[in-house]
Amino acid sequence: MAGAAVVLHGPAEREHFIIQRVAEGCKNREIADSLGTTEHVVKNYLRLIYDKLGLWNRVELALWYEARQWEQQASHA
Repeated sequence: MAGAAVVLHGPAEREHFIIQRVAEGCKNREIADSLGTTEHVVKNYLRLIYDKLGLWNRVELALWYEARQWEQQASHA
């Protein structure tokens, strides 16, 4: 199954925060400042998140996040 994305676990709490901020359009520097860390750390988190979710970039990540938000709203309706 080469190329297939397998998600064993959902994003951790800090990863979820970073995903949410990316979906809001924040830059890495802004995310780092809000977490009290460096831009380099945020970039490392993003690489891990992309790998974990089988994504390539922040646009795909934002779309992934929005789809999950929509699914959650639909399931609670």
